Amino acid sequence: MFGFSLQKLLFTGIVIAAIFYGFRWFTEMQARRERDVRTRSNGGKPRGSANAGAAKSAEQDVETMIECTVCGSFVASGSARSCGREDCPYPG
Repeated sequence: MFGFSLQKLLFTGIVIAAIFYGFRWFTEMQARRERDVRTRSNGGKPRGSANAGAAKSAEQDVETMIECTVCGSFVASGSARSCGREDCPYPG
């Protein structure tokens, strides 16, 4: 009953191979879906060109932050607004 036979060994090998190739197929399909999603989100452009454009736009979106002398919070230097205190140095 618990002995090794050719049929049991073949069946075990087939089950292990099926699990291995099934997992390999599943991970390949998952990677393909992720590539498709990335391609669609980039407007059909390859990934490398999207990263170059994203880096350039990120550099343009950077804004210098300055610390408020009254409350100590950091605000964007171009669009600084009043924090609500009477002695706040920023308008608005």
